Amino acid sequence: MTIYLDHAATTPVDPRVVEAMLPYFTGQYGNPSSIYGLGQDAARAIDSARDQVAGVLNARNGDIIFTGGGTDSDNMAIRGAAYALKQHGSHIITSASEHHAVIHTCEWLENNAGFSVTYLKPDGEGVISAEQVAEAITPETTVVTIMYVNNETGTIQPIPEIAAAIRRAEDEHGHRIVFHTDAVQGAGYLSLDVETLGVDMLSLSAHKFHGPKGVGVLFLDRDAPFQPQTMGGSQERNRRAGTENTAGIVGTGLALQMADSQRAEIAPHIAKLSGRLGKGILSTIPDAHLNGPPVGDPWRLPNNVNISFAGVEIESVLINLDIAGIAASSGSACTSGSIDPSHVLIAMGKSHELARNSLRLTLGRDNTDADIDKTLDVLPPIIQRVRALGSSR
Repeated sequence: MTIYLDHAATTPVDPRVVEAMLPYFTGQYGNPSSIYGLGQDAARAIDSARDQVAGVLNARNGDIIFTGGGTDSDNMAIRGAAYALKQHGSHIITSASEHHAVIHTCEWLENNAGFSVTYLKPDGEGVISAEQVAEAITPETTVVTIMYVNNETGTIQPIPEIAAAIRRAEDEHGHRIVFHTDAVQGAGYLSLDVETLGVDMLSLSAHKFHGPKGVGVLFLDRDAPFQPQTMGGSQERNRRAGTENTAGIVGTGLALQMADSQRAEIAPHIAKLSGRLGKGILSTIPDAHLNGPPVGDPWRLPNNVNISFAGVEIESVLINLDIAGIAASSGSACTSGSIDPSHVLIAMGKSHELARNSLRLTLGRDNTDADIDKTLDVLPPIIQRVRALGSSR
């Protein structure tokens, strides 16, 4: 059986979530916009899921929008806020270590819609400070988007402090600055209380917390300026047109509620395992370099271990791990059959070699001590073998 260590990429759907979703594929298949019974049953199911999500986020029911995933939520948030506030300014602030869903959206607005974008550089552990954000704000700034947790390194950003800096700048400049955070990696590990975080918009993706793929959440504060980006019907309170994915939304509400309710129990268990894994790798493999805050640090997500290895080709390591029955990934994006250096690690000041050859191991609730034992048994000889092959060429 495969040892799955890629939970930052996706998670298995919880069987209870599958069970909750199944009726909405067959017997309760009505269109939630329809006025007859089947349709209204679907609409009530969506409202119930919206209540579940709002409860976890400490938000108002009407401020929860269901989308097609985390990327969809990020695009909607950034574009919707930027266009709504363009009469006040056209400057966006983000970081150079964001998920590509954010970076590519900002680049598109910069190249095609007359916006200017500041890409803040993180420190060596991947952190963006509130002071950096404050210093970057100008009278033209209307949108700030900084992720809650980095998807590669697990670095947690000081979102409440950044929010406070933005609110002070709003008072100084006399207009609204919308603050969005991509919190896709945080569900099930961190509090998603939007009041405490101080954000106007927050993105989630269901398949990262044992929900279905193809469903996302966007918290959109009703007082935040927003211009809808999808035209059509009046679904999602006229903010995202298109027939709702009832089954997926039902699964998302339940999955998020369960992930949050189990957080206090599961996060320490996973932190213990990832601590063993990270320390074991660093103590047994020479020229291994941890990326991000120390394992076990409160500013690192408890399930994340990201380590670069000098003198290896990471594709070979991943293939050998797969043969050994361990599913893992690189922190880099695979493009056209080759692995490019991680833009996140480059932004953090890592060399191209280390940025290209990083191994991301992300644990989940079903991982065990035996999984860690096998990984620590298998990985060192794989690294040694791959290095030997590379040096003999």
